[in-house]
Amino acid sequence: MYNETYKLSNGVTIPKLGLGTWLLDDEQAEKAVCDAVSIGYRHIDTAQAYMNEAGVGRGIHSCGVARDELFITTKVAAEAKTYDAVMHSINESLAKMKLDYIDLLIIHSPQPWQEFREENRYFKENKEVWKAMEDAYTTGKVKAIGLSNFLHDDVENILASCTVKPMVNQILAHVSNSPLELINYCQNKDILVEAYSPIAHGAILDHTEVKIIAEKYGVTAAQLSLRYDIQLGLVVIPKTANPDHMRINAELDFVISDADMETLKNVEAIQNYGEHSFFPVFGDKNKIN
Repeated sequence: MYNETYKLSNGVTIPKLGLGTWLLDDEQAEKAVCDAVSIGYRHIDTAQAYMNEAGVGRGIHSCGVARDELFITTKVAAEAKTYDAVMHSINESLAKMKLDYIDLLIIHSPQPWQEFREENRYFKENKEVWKAMEDAYTTGKVKAIGLSNFLHDDVENILASCTVKPMVNQILAHVSNSPLELINYCQNKDILVEAYSPIAHGAILDHTEVKIIAEKYGVTAAQLSLRYDIQLGLVVIPKTANPDHMRINAELDFVISDADMETLKNVEAIQNYGEHSFFPVFGDKNKIN
């Protein structure tokens, strides 16, 4: 999987498999980046909100692989909703990671986390945010720009006035939670969809129906879940600090049949993500850090 890529609408290539770093502190993130790169990963995903960009940066510089061989994603904080705030945040991310450019910069959310999916949609503010993203793209600070957690009308709001179209939309997408209408809409607009939490933070691993299908292919439930997203045309970004899990997550050399894909699309939705059932990923604003 390490060498398999998609091509963004501007011609930039992005690895289909990336390493997620959510919930890793700086020290853990640095080691995870080094371990992942040594195994073969070339795509690393972080965010300002993760508070580990410095650690990710140290891993990038100490991993032994040239910078231009790596694809680094970070995300503008959801609370940055003015042009100046976004420009400041971009410069801050570059400084923390000690990088000259970011491969992919994403707006982490259409709304500040404490107002996520509430009435105020921040349409006007997001246009201003996007203008700052476009300017960073034009000046070469970032090689590609995109969105995260944007719904259909959030995306339409950007498309209505942008000069550079969003190249990705990173969303929650996994077996039992497949927003197929949003995925299809983005893909029809030539916006690549990325799946965060593609293994549902482990909640899918004990799902009986998923385990039965995984056994049919001689793979783990995690591998089946990752392959499912890839066959939907998505980038997958499983988070782990465990090198063994990194290796297993990349062993996806099998194909899920059309019939089994349809079954997986209709698996009953997970209602409880266990210890990971907190905001921002799953929407419990009362537990935000």
